[in-house]
Parts: sequence; C-alpha cells; structure tokens
Amino acid sequence: MKSLARFAYRRRWLILAIWVVLFLGMNALSQTFGNAYANTFNLPGTNSTHALKLLQSGFKSKSGDVDEIVFQTRTGTIASHKKVILALDRRVEKVPSVANVVSPFVGGSLQISPNGKIAYSVVYFTTQGYKLKNAQIQPVVNAGESARSASLNIQFAGNAFEQLAAQKGSPDLIYGLILTAIVLFLAFGSLFSMVLPLLVAISAVGIATASTTLLSHTLSIATFAPLLGSLIGLGVGIDYALFIVTRSRQGLKRGLSPEDAVVTAVNTSGRAVLFAGSTVCIALLGMLVLQLSFLYGVAIAASLTVLITMFASLTLLPSLLGFWGTHILSRRERRSLAAHGPEPIVTNSRWQRWANTVTKHPRKLSLVALIAIVLICIPFFSLHLGSSDAGTDPATSTTRQAYDLLATGFGPGFNGPLQVVGAIHNAKDEATMVSLDQKLQGKPDVAVAAPLQISKSGKVAVIYVVPKSSPDSRVTENLIATIRNDYIPAVDATSHTGIYVGGLTAIFVDFAQVFTSKIPLFIGVIVFLGCLLLMLAFRSIVIPLTAAAMNIFAAGASFGLVVAVFQWGWGSSLINAGTGPIESFLPTIMIAILFGLSMDYQVFLVSRMHEEWLNTGSNEEAINRGQANTGRVISAAALIMICVFFSFAVGGQRIIAEFGIGLGGAVLMDAFILRTILVPALMHFFGDANWYFPKWLDRITPHVAVEATEEAAVNP
Repeated sequence: MKSLARFAYRRRWLILAIWVVLFLGMNALSQTFGNAYANTFNLPGTNSTHALKLLQSGFKSKSGDVDEIVFQTRTGTIASHKKVILALDRRVEKVPSVANVVSPFVGGSLQISPNGKIAYSVVYFTTQGYKLKNAQIQPVVNAGESARSASLNIQFAGNAFEQLAAQKGSPDLIYGLILTAIVLFLAFGSLFSMVLPLLVAISAVGIATASTTLLSHTLSIATFAPLLGSLIGLGVGIDYALFIVTRSRQGLKRGLSPEDAVVTAVNTSGRAVLFAGSTVCIALLGMLVLQLSFLYGVAIAASLTVLITMFASLTLLPSLLGFWGTHILSRRERRSLAAHGPEPIVTNSRWQRWANTVTKHPRKLSLVALIAIVLICIPFFSLHLGSSDAGTDPATSTTRQAYDLLATGFGPGFNGPLQVVGAIHNAKDEATMVSLDQKLQGKPDVAVAAPLQISKSGKVAVIYVVPKSSPDSRVTENLIATIRNDYIPAVDATSHTGIYVGGLTAIFVDFAQVFTSKIPLFIGVIVFLGCLLLMLAFRSIVIPLTAAAMNIFAAGASFGLVVAVFQWGWGSSLINAGTGPIESFLPTIMIAILFGLSMDYQVFLVSRMHEEWLNTGSNEEAINRGQANTGRVISAAALIMICVFFSFAVGGQRIIAEFGIGLGGAVLMDAFILRTILVPALMHFFGDANWYFPKWLDRITPHVAVEATEEAAVNP
C-alpha cells in the first residue's frame, strides 16, 4: 500500500490523466452504444412460468405483454365516442410492436363499464414488457394522446406503459449532494477538503454508470440497477474518500510532510477501505448463490461500482491530495500548526468525552441501545412481500389514473387478472377445463371468470379470472393459492390435466415465494463470509460474532422502517409514495448492501481499536482511543450517506425510494446506535475476550493486516 500511495502521489499527473481518459472514454462509448437494460424475470419450474409457456405455445398473439388504453367520457356515454376509439385502435394496431388490439366495441360489452362511462381497449404487444424498448411503446402513447380531448379522457395501464412512465434518475439528488457538501465543510472547515470526496465519488460513479451501460449489452441488467449503483457508489465513494482525507489531515496536524501524510493515510485507512470495499463486493456477489438470473446483473453492476469507487479512493484521491498539499487543512489549522507545532495523538474533544462515558457505563448503555433497536425492528414482523402495482404510482401519472379508472369501472381486481392455463391432449382434458371454468363461477373472491377459450391448435385452453381484490392484496394471493391447491385438484383428479395459474400477479407471487425461500441461505452465506474475513483481519472470535449480530440488528431495523413507511403509510405522503407490499427482491438486495455497509463501519471502528490494542495491550484504552479517534469521522460519514440515500427517496421510482429510506435509516441507526453505543459498550463488557484467538487457529489461518501502525506507514 505504501508503494501504491507514493506512486500515486509522485506521479499524480499521470494518475489524473488516466482517470480523466477513463471517464471521458467510457462515457463516450456508453453514449454511442446506448443501453439494453431489461427486467428479466426467469423463474424456471414455477407454476406461473409453466402457465406462460403454455400460453405462448397456444396463443402467440396473446403471449406478449397485455396492456390497456383506458377511456373515460366526460360527456354522454362511451358509445358516443365510438368513431374516435375505433380509429385509435386501428392506428395502434399498425404499430410494429403491437400484435393485436381488441376494441371495447368488439365481442359484446365486457370492456365497457355498467354505467357506460369507462371502457378500455386491450393492447397485445408482440413480447413481454421487460423486453420492449421505450421506442416500441411510445408510438402507442402518442396515438392515444393525439385522440385525447376535453370530452374524452384517455390514459394507459399495464406493465409496458408503467415501464415507459418510470421516472429516470433521482431529480432531488442535487439536494443530497448540497447537504453532503455542507456536512463535509462543517467537518473539515476547508473548501479543498470538502471538494475532494465529492470529486472522487462523482468521477468513480460516472465511470461505473457508463461501464454498467456497456455491460447491459452482454448481461441482463435490471432497469433500476444503474440508479441503485449510483446510490451505493456515491455513498461508499464519499465515505471512503472521507476516511482517507481525515487520516491525511491528522498526519499533517501531527507534523508529517504532505507526502508522508498521504502514505500514512493510504497505508492505514486505505487498508481499511480496501478491506471494507472487498466485503461490500463479497456481500453483493453473494446474491449469485441464489441462482436467480434477475439478480445476476444487479449484483455484478453494483459490485463493479463499489470496485471502481474503491480504486478511485486508493489511486485518484492520493494524486489529488498531492495537488492540494497542506490546503486540505483550514487556514486556522495551518496557522495553529505553524505557531504551536504538531498535535498530540489523542485530543480532548466531545467524542473523547463520549468515549469516556461509554467506558464508565457499558451495561446501562447496552441495554438502552438494545431496547431502541428492538422497538424499531417490530414492524419487520408485518413484512408483506409482493409487487406494488400502479396504485402506488404518483397520482398525476397516466398509469395511476388508468388504474383508478379501471378499478372504478370494473372493480379493483380488474387491474390484476389471472390466467388459468391448461394443456389439452384429449377430450377428457378439455372437459376438465370446462368443469374448472364452471367451478370458478360465483366463488367468493372471484369477480369474473370469463368463458373458456381454446387455441386454434386445440392444444391449450385458458380461463381469464378477475379477482374481487386488488393485485397487491393478500386476498388475491390467497385466491391464487386456493385455485392451485383446491379448485384445480378437485376437477383434475382423474384426468391429471396440466393446469397452471399465470398472469403478472401470479408471477410476482411466485417471485416473492422463491425469494423468501432463499433468504435464509443467502444470509447464512454472507454472515459466514463476513465473520471469516473479520476473523482473519482482527485475529478474534468475539469481534466477528458481535459484528454479525449488529448486522442482523441493522437489517431488521431497516426493514422495520421500510414496512412502516411503504406498507403502513407512515410519512409516505412526504415522499409521494403509495402504500402496498414491499418488492419481493428488495430484502435480498438490501441485505447484501446493508451487510456490506455495516461491515464498513465495523472495520473502520474496530481497525482503529485493533491498532491501539497492538500499541497499548489495554482493551479499555484501545476501545476508548479507537472510539474517540473515529467517532467524528464515522458520524460525518453516516450523515453524508444519509443525505445521499434519502435524496434518492424523494421524487424518484418507488423501488429506489424503498432502497433510499431503508439504507438511509439503516445507516442512521447503525452509526448512531450500534457503532456509537452498542458495539463499544459490549466490547468494554467483554474485556480482553475481544482479542482472544486460539493458538491452533492462529497457526493455520493466513495473516491479513487491515491497519498498519503509523510508524511503519511512513517508512519508505
């Protein structure tokens, strides 16, 4: 690390040029080739997947994305606008990405509400929504908007239009960056020190985003992945730079030359950055063990972002520190250094006084912190995984307006119809499907069970079922289970017809069940790997186990906050988010990120304690000094992450808002409850047992130095 730091410092023009070329080159390439992001949901073996495959084989024109153009008359009835609606349907049917359009005036009046005020045309796209490009969907919207008038309201419902209307980016991120700049300036008192972390993080995220865009052409990457990567990259990038800049400032204050201060920072805090960044990448890549293709692109894209921000902190930042020199200190600090000389290692500060308080009252503070974190975790036990529908979209969006119109005209379940699909091999199979259609009629939770449709080949039959409840309701989820487990077995006991329940709602229900079943394995893998890394780094058994417990507490509290806001609706109006189930994939991705971020704070806090333990041999003094010296920078880093994460929660996509609130809240609780109170208090309580490591285990495990002593760091 010393050699890398000296090279970056002395060859700063070369390092800067390399990063500038990377930034400009990668962004030029990404602009040239564009992106190929897609939300691919591949759940082989699930009930809904079997239904989709059958539907694709028998009803090719209806196996693509099924969406609606919704009409509301403000004067008269829908019939008075028949000419306009039919003309629009013919125009939409000519769009290359559209396979078929079913007008409300074809095949009876099922597509016209009982009061004649609301109707819809069904648009069958040629492929599933996640495979459609915006340019393939936009012509349909353009046609509808041109037909809209003062007397005829036209809106758009369905997965494809939801994708088109999704807000790109986070418009309020700039406010988060402004707040971050303020926190950095207050922490350092220097304009140059404020700019450095922001510059390094933004540069790294710019390269990472462009790289992810190019990677999307060879790997399936979800549409929200680049924004999620930016959220993570800005958070950890600013944090990593902050830790190194802080250590450089401390070196200058203690009388080191600018070069030796940078070398010391990289060889101490830089090692912690390398270790912490590696743990974040391992936690993110741990999602690959779940063998869910939807997560592959997300995991790789997010890991790539963290990797680039980590290398920027270890190479670009030292080179910029070489340009900045002593100007990373404020004028007052430079004058004080010139007048009074170097500062002592431990200074009398508010964090020193707080560290002394924790030292004196470890048991009481541990109890208070545990009670607080458990209370915040309580909403987690009401977690309902699923998929939020258009009912949670902003009230002004076309998808939300169409959703409300359809619910008003046809009932809430109409926004999430089910497809009961059966394979027809003989007359007995067809009779079974007829019996099932009759059985579904009039069931308590079924609003409509459409007449049985048989494909032209006679090989596939489908029954469209409209639930009485909304798509995100537990009642609809229970109906899907009842059809699969009760109604279907009751009619195919003798024929053994292959019958499955599909549709977007069923797909998301299966998605949630698959994710839920794999979460224990995932948590086990990343907890084991995290404990193993910490054990190697700190030669301890107790510290890794404590870290694992803290990470689980942080995750539980984070999900408790997400449930309270997005499921219970506490404060959701403040961020323009509706209430509904939590996205089924969110726990897995967020646990990976949280374990990585929590490990960051654990590494930065305990590595400094470990350094002091090696220097002093006193557990109490090591914890006290470590907390006093890292408290300020950890709290500043936490405030920065909170500003960045919460800025993503306002005015953006609901999924990103869930990540923003969950991660921001987790960092708030992690930094100011767990790492500031609970971890040091427990370590005081455990005493020298913190550093116990069996001799036999020490002999067989490799030695990894997270923190080098400052004396070793400055030796060339």
